[in-house]
Amino acid sequence: MPKLNHPALPSLLLLALTGVVAGAHAAQTCRSESEIPSSTPTIAFTDHGDGTVTHHATGLMWMKCPLGQSESDCATDTGSAMTYTWDAALEAAAASSFAGYDDWRLPDFKELRSIVEERCARPAINETVFPATPLWYFWSSSPDAYVSYRTWGVHFNNGNSYSGGRSASARVRLVRSGQ
Repeated sequence: MPKLNHPALPSLLLLALTGVVAGAHAAQTCRSESEIPSSTPTIAFTDHGDGTVTHHATGLMWMKCPLGQSESDCATDTGSAMTYTWDAALEAAAASSFAGYDDWRLPDFKELRSIVEERCARPAINETVFPATPLWYFWSSSPDAYVSYRTWGVHFNNGNSYSGGRSASARVRLVRSGQ
């Protein structure tokens, strides 16, 4: 058998073993409603038709798409979700005037967790309300109280919480307090 020796081989093997391929978005998997009730049913949101939705339970208005994706349907072929350091994410939120509102901000950790769909993964979010959500980390505005250079976020691949270094890159979905 010939010996395989290529610089990319370890990375390709890892991708093959994990099922992760650049640009691929695996189909969302969800437990049945009878096993786990939906934590973010579509009926719990109002779509305003301008790239924003309001979550009835919290009164918060969300951008349907992460920053960088198309505002109409979050289609990845018309833009891709940008990544930001935490400081850059705060600046981008402050500069946003999306849909005619100028009070967009990073959600705090509790707010960001409120849109996790607990019965689903890949992504762990309601795909009808928040289509084409990247399977990636998203920043919150909540600092880690124990480690001053870290901030809390959510990984929407599986809905897990994490504390990440502020110089790392993560995605951003903005929120505002609504009416």
